[in-house]
Amino acid sequence: MIPNTESLVGPDKVMDVRPIPCGIKHGLIIRTWLELAVGDYFILLNDHDPVPLYYQFLAEFPDAFTWEHLEKGPTDFRVKITKLKAVEG
Repeated sequence: MIPNTESLVGPDKVMDVRPIPCGIKHGLIIRTWLELAVGDYFILLNDHDPVPLYYQFLAEFPDAFTWEHLEKGPTDFRVKITKLKAVEG
């Protein structure tokens, strides 16, 4: 079952993707980001550094996001992803 993106980001703006299967994780993260208002953000919480996801964002949405590491391991990785401008999904 694919979770609803509204329930993935908590009131603290954290999107904990650690329990989500790898096969659907990137799609859910991108969909959540696409649904953000311009200027809004969420904090991605993962169990590894999401470098491949960063490069996917860079390829698909250049200049439309910021990517700020807040915590870099060893067990938790937190990245603040902000939407800078409107894009089409």
